[in-house]
Amino acid sequence: MTSNPFTTCLWFDGRAEEAADFYLSVFKDGRIGRIGRYTDAGPGPVGEVMVVEFEINGQRFIGLNGGPQFPFTEAVSFQIPCADEAEADYYYEALTRDGGQESACGWVKDKFGLSWQVTPIEAIDLISDPDPGRAARASAAMLRMKKLDVAEMRRAADAV
Repeated sequence: MTSNPFTTCLWFDGRAEEAADFYLSVFKDGRIGRIGRYTDAGPGPVGEVMVVEFEINGQRFIGLNGGPQFPFTEAVSFQIPCADEAEADYYYEALTRDGGQESACGWVKDKFGLSWQVTPIEAIDLISDPDPGRAARASAAMLRMKKLDVAEMRRAADAV
């Protein structure tokens, strides 16, 4: 049995190194690790990046240039718990720039198609409120939003 932490492998279509650089520009606590290149053993062009190791916010990743066979879907996403809306706004804007897309309920896709949940912690508190009425009203408000508006969710939760 291994006691090493898990590493998330992300499959890219030839853009793994670009993706790692992008994520390091968005998340300030990170670094690039080893980069493996294709050799004459293949299957990619000799010298092209096969894998790039990187770390952001203490989470280890490997970007694999595997080709177009397996694009990202919303079935896997990364949640970014944000201390406040200013932090959420930063990540929301950074991850949607240059071709990223807004989705619903604070979800975005970055320009590589990877899904992120940009979530102020208070939003989770509101939809998890022990009072089922407050939680339902906050959830109903959230379901109408793209970028989460905590003040609007709070107003909805408190409405009677």
